[in-house]
Amino acid sequence: MDTKKCTAEVWCASNRMVTDNKTSWIAGAHLERFTAAALTRVGLPPADADRVAALMAEADLQGSDGHGIIRLPQYIKRIQAGGINVRPNIHVIEERAAMAVVDGDNGMGHLVVSRAVDLAIEKARSAGVAWVGTRASNHAGPASLYVRMPVAHDMIGLYFAVGNANHLPPWGGMEMLLSTNPIAAGIPAGDEPPVVLDMATTVAAYGKVKAKAKRGEPMPEGWMIDRQGRPLTDPKRAHEGFLMPIGGHKGYGLALIVGLLAGTLQGAAMGRDVVDFNADHVTPTNTGQAILVIDLAAFGGAGPFKAAVDTLVRDIRDSERLPGVERIWLPGEQSHGRRAEYARTGVPVASALVDELDQLAARLGIVPLRPQVS
Repeated sequence: MDTKKCTAEVWCASNRMVTDNKTSWIAGAHLERFTAAALTRVGLPPADADRVAALMAEADLQGSDGHGIIRLPQYIKRIQAGGINVRPNIHVIEERAAMAVVDGDNGMGHLVVSRAVDLAIEKARSAGVAWVGTRASNHAGPASLYVRMPVAHDMIGLYFAVGNANHLPPWGGMEMLLSTNPIAAGIPAGDEPPVVLDMATTVAAYGKVKAKAKRGEPMPEGWMIDRQGRPLTDPKRAHEGFLMPIGGHKGYGLALIVGLLAGTLQGAAMGRDVVDFNADHVTPTNTGQAILVIDLAAFGGAGPFKAAVDTLVRDIRDSERLPGVERIWLPGEQSHGRRAEYARTGVPVASALVDELDQLAARLGIVPLRPQVS
């Protein structure tokens, strides 16, 4: 790739695409507009399409490539099959001073979770702490998107979700009764980037498996095993095995607890009730998510807390390193740097995915990505 073509001025002014044989670098704003056009064409109101598209583009900009535009064909397929409600009545069904349960009416998960986070922030301002859960939601992209929202208000965010397909058996079992069930935390800092942890309870999220398959790359050993317990490294054979939990039995236990909090507590799907949205495009998934927001103003104020976080971050970063280790990273630092880099260079998108998106554009009758190749 010729990085001289990928200055911020080029991307902001012309939104052009630079392509090599396997990868295309596309401006985030162009991905966002393309996504919004596609979602609007299949029935989402323009404001809702814009909101979902902005969050999907943000996922790609921070490097969460398993949750960004790679998901658009799948979302469109579910919408056109009737599996997602494009005009949902997202509403609160249970509420007290520091909690609420939001029914998403089978709408796009990005819209449902955004509503839940906004409500949790509002409640935390008065109660200090607030828990808002969802049911009848859908896949909503990377967990980190939603813990960054409270951080912008000098609040801590903790997020839990039930994954949209079961790829994890209980420890020692073979029946896949659990999902990747991610957990995320966003911690405000002062001069340092916020500390943002976003992790699946499996060694790798299934979206990363899909991204590897799209790029034609093998998976590292340790991500998946087959039903004989042997390493599975071909992502196109992922259906033949299952994901591995982090930390062995501890990861299995964490996946179970996250699912109980994000799913069962809100009356959302868990266990055998989870719908595999990779295979079933019609059945509502009844996905559950939950956000816990803590207002720093209720704990001595944001200033002292953020200063203390800065000190700890620098102590960790500057601490003694093992031989051969160039840098100690804090959770979220690499995504923070990637966002700045991709704002300059564009988002790397597998050329095979660009082909798929151009075919989707032709079916929908919208402008494809590829005419803007330089």
